[in-house]
Order: sequence, then C-alpha cells, then structure tokens
Amino acid sequence: MTARPPGGSLPSPSWRGSLKRRVTVGAVAVSLAALLAVVGLTFAITPVLLDRAADRALDAAEQSAGQLAANNTAPRDLVARVQSGSVRAALTLAGGRRLGELDARSPARTRTIALDAAGPPLAGARLTLQFDAPARSLLFGPLLIVAAVVAVLVLIVMPWVARVALAPLDRMTALARDIAGGRRGQRLNAGDEAELGRAAAAFDDMLDALEGAERRALSSERALRRFVADAAHELRTPIAGIGAAAEAALALPGTVAPQQQKLLLALGREARHAGRLVEDLLDLARIDTGLRLSKESVDIRRICVEQAERAMLVVPRARVVVQGPPTVAWADAARIGQVVANLVNNACAVTPAGETVHVLVSASPTVVTVTVTDRGPGVPEAQREEIFDRLVRLDVARSSGKGVGLGLTIARGIARAHGGDVRCCAPAPGTRGAVFELVLPIGLGPGPRSADPGRSQQP
Repeated sequence: MTARPPGGSLPSPSWRGSLKRRVTVGAVAVSLAALLAVVGLTFAITPVLLDRAADRALDAAEQSAGQLAANNTAPRDLVARVQSGSVRAALTLAGGRRLGELDARSPARTRTIALDAAGPPLAGARLTLQFDAPARSLLFGPLLIVAAVVAVLVLIVMPWVARVALAPLDRMTALARDIAGGRRGQRLNAGDEAELGRAAAAFDDMLDALEGAERRALSSERALRRFVADAAHELRTPIAGIGAAAEAALALPGTVAPQQQKLLLALGREARHAGRLVEDLLDLARIDTGLRLSKESVDIRRICVEQAERAMLVVPRARVVVQGPPTVAWADAARIGQVVANLVNNACAVTPAGETVHVLVSASPTVVTVTVTDRGPGVPEAQREEIFDRLVRLDVARSSGKGVGLGLTIARGIARAHGGDVRCCAPAPGTRGAVFELVLPIGLGPGPRSADPGRSQQP
C-alpha cells in the first residue's frame, strides 16, 4: 500500500509514470506540435505566395504577348515565345484555328486576353494563358515527405536524448537502493555544474550528513546499551541481597511486630519485582548484542503444558487448556519456555474467572506454531504491532499492572533469534479476546515428529 506523505496528498494518477517517460512524451509532443504548426503555416502561406507568383507570371506573359502581337509575330512563334516553365499558352485565331494546348486536368489559374489591336493574321484572335498547376504541388509533396521524416526522427531520437539527459537520475536511484540495502559509503561524485550535477552534489551532501548522524546514533545506542547492561548486572547482587535480608529478618526467632512484618513483606515483594526488571533489562541487552542459544530437540507441546500448569498454580482462578499433537523442534528449551510463559501469563491475567485460555500447538513441514487465545478485552488493531515496542503498555483493562512493558519485546526478540516471530493476530469473527502466535522454524535438528505421549499430558 502506498503511504501518503505527511502534510500532502498523493500525486494524481496521470503523473505517476516515470520521469523519463513524462519527459520523453512531453518533448515528443512539443516537437510534433511545432512540426505540425510549421507544416500548417506553410500550407496556409504557400497558396497566397503562389497566387502572387501566378499573377506576376501571367502579367509578364500578357505584356510579352501584347508586344509580340504589336510586332505582327507569327501565331505559332507568339505561342512558343509566350510559354515559359510555369505558363502555358493557347491561341485561338479568328477563323477558329487553335494553336497550343492547356492542361485541362488541374484547376490552374487562367487568363484570356483579346488581340484585337493586332494586324492579320492575329486580328480578332484570343490568347489564353494558364499558370501551370503542377508548380503548386512541387512544394507540397516534398514538404510532406520532409515532415514525415522529421516526425520519425523525433520519435526515435527523443527517447534516447531523454535517457542520456536523465542518466544521472538513474544513477542516483541505483545508489539510493544500494545504500538502503546496506552498502554505505558510496557517492555519485558528479563533476558538472548543471542542474542534475548540483542535485547530485546535494544528494551526496545529504548522504554524508545522514551517515554521520547514523554513526553518531549507533555509537550513542551502543554506549547506552552497555550502560544498561552494566547497570543491570551491578544491580543484581544488591537487589538479591535486599530480598534475602528481608526474608532473613522475617525468619528471625522471636515475635516480629505486625507493622514490621508488613514492611518486610513489602520490601521482599519489591525486591523480587526489581529483580525481575533487572533480568528483563539483561535479556534485552543480550538480545541486542546477539542472544546465545543452547539448541536441542525439544517437545514444544511439553513446554506449553509445563507453562500452563505453572500459570494455573500462580493464578488459581485461571484455566488453561493445551491442544495439539506433541511436536519436536530444534530450539532453546529455556528461552522458548520464557516466551510461552509470557504469553500464557498475559492471557491468564486478562481472562475472567470461569473462562478458559486456549493454547494450540500445530506444525507444518517447516514451522511450529503456538497459538495462545485469551478471553480478555482484546488488542485494538492499531496497537497489535505497537505493543511489541519497548516500555509500551495498553490500558488498565489489558494490563496486569505488574510489568513495565518489556515482556512482549523480549518474547519477540527470543523468537527472532530462533529465526521465528511473535505476532498479535485478529480474533475469529464473533469472538472476543486477543490471539498471539509464536512461530518457530523446525531448524537444523530433527523435523517435527510425535514425541513420547507419556512425557506430556494435557491438564
């Protein structure tokens, strides 16, 4: 789907073609329009010019005929001398005899003059002058041929010209794709000062700035991750010590005042909560730097059953049902158990008493899928991807109030470290609740097969 640019609108469909195509079509259209204008103007002006030329030729022929008649030139000689390359002449004597031929096939300009002032044998004769029509067509035919040749050349040459002129844009596009694919450090290095050269130089400057900002951001991010990992590691011991001290104080012989007992219980509870937060931060640091996995053949259904039993012990009101055949995949059992525990715990936290959390294990030739379906308020469609971001929690109706928004982030990180994923899906039509899927590849170990039924039982 095409994203709409912020603060703007998508271009109209008529301008979604490539720039090269638009430039080529525009240049060809302008060139052909100019050619048609020249041809049309030529066709419009040429008749006027030819009419003037015809008038001049006929006037000259008439004047010449008058002089020849006044000199009593012989009829045949008069016709021969009046005719020229563009003028034909036909002389009709008083007795009806006709000398010379006109072109009756074309609508030529003609003029008839009487030679009444001439003496015999031209007395009473009539001379018809004709401006030769083929002279008009001598220009139009070649003009049409030249126009057709020019039009063909425009259609052939313009695409090539546009391709050569816009070649820097093609290089810019290829470079942008290479950089987007991870090949940093490349530049256009345009040397000319034309418009595209300046655009290429600005593009190179932008890449320098972006890559510099990226390097600084990555350096800052690595430093922050190291700080978080180091801080979390250093906090583990004192937090564990605080919890142990609280438990030891509660176990001391003698009577502990009720108020002190409440404070010690709260201290131990908060220490455990802080310990879980520290472990989450350490897991995130390990995921960011490359999580180490101890893979083996594990029964995914058995892991789901174990986590379901544990969840029902922690939340007595919860009821979790695991379905699907025992399926073996190549994975880190402890880490996958951590992912399944997170999904099942979240489902139990939002499912009302008396409702059931369903866990379905299914397998294909290449992947194993664990689907956890609860009966809680569900996840809005707009937030089904956002909930996997760090420190993101939904509203109170879906939040247990005990986490800080790192569980799903860690679950997805562990799944992706296995080459799989965790995603939030839409529930079946007409049902409520949320649906989470853990997808794992079978891996390089043994493919999916039936595990020992005695090792895994449905609760």
